[in-house]
Amino acid sequence: MAQSKNISHLKTWLQGIDRDSRWCILISADPDALASALALKTLMTRRAQSARIARVNDVTRPDNLAMIRHLRIPVEAWHPEMRQEFTHFAMVDSQPHHHPAFADLPFSAVIDHHPLNGDFPVVAEYVDIRPHMGATSTIMTRYLRALRKRPGRRLSTALLYGIRTDTAAFERSGGADDLQAYQWLSQHADTSVLRRIMRSEYLPEWLPLFSRAFQSLQECRGRGRHTYVGRVDSGDQLVAIADFFTRVHGLKWVAVSGVCGSTVIVIFRGDGSRHMGRLADACFFDVGSGGGHGALARAEFPLDAVGSESVRVFIHTRLQTRKLRAATA
Repeated sequence: MAQSKNISHLKTWLQGIDRDSRWCILISADPDALASALALKTLMTRRAQSARIARVNDVTRPDNLAMIRHLRIPVEAWHPEMRQEFTHFAMVDSQPHHHPAFADLPFSAVIDHHPLNGDFPVVAEYVDIRPHMGATSTIMTRYLRALRKRPGRRLSTALLYGIRTDTAAFERSGGADDLQAYQWLSQHADTSVLRRIMRSEYLPEWLPLFSRAFQSLQECRGRGRHTYVGRVDSGDQLVAIADFFTRVHGLKWVAVSGVCGSTVIVIFRGDGSRHMGRLADACFFDVGSGGGHGALARAEFPLDAVGSESVRVFIHTRLQTRKLRAATA
């Protein structure tokens, strides 16, 4: 019943799109957002005068770059002066309060799978937010199926990858809806292109960082490890290294740290035996912010907070001796 009501609302909204309207589908680019934006752009074809995809963030992860290249996703960088070029704005895989660049834009449509925040109500002509789904790509796939639109190979591959990444191949999240969408998309996707995207995990210029990570690896309590790699261009480089270490047999958890600009970033990954979000918060709550899920987390704090110690020693000491706060225990 709820599904048919949602589709009826969707059809009404799509039918009401002005043929002279110029849409901007604004995203914080990651695989799920890119795929969902491409799907919405497809649904708007022949309904609006134009629909362009714009991103508010830089794309640096190799798999994201490979996805854009191999699937020819027409995404461009957002600049505030572009606002006058559009009559309407839509958002997928995010909500207006998630990024400062979204502020003050009059969104006509918001489609997302992240939880609602009661302090920031989402107001738009069309709103479809489903926190019980593992990916916005799943919502978009349901749209396509309900509207009897068979996606092409490029779009199917994009949506398939969007579901795969946001659910961590169903290891982190995802339910029956996501699995059903994944199975349906698999019949239409280009698996050879999907494999090329999935294998694009590292850039050649990142390899020296891996060397540093291996050389500075230190043992931590609870069969964990910490490694400090020094200066990095983005936190994505630390994420790539941390994800690599999750494949090492017998390693319960790892913290990979580095300095980006004037900020220290620590990326946590674990096998689930210890809650990484709680560990990140407990170690760095008094100097910055930290949190996340059971298996993955992130902490950030100003470089000034380190004081006269080296960054590596500062972080390692906290990982070794910090006790969990009562609020996060």
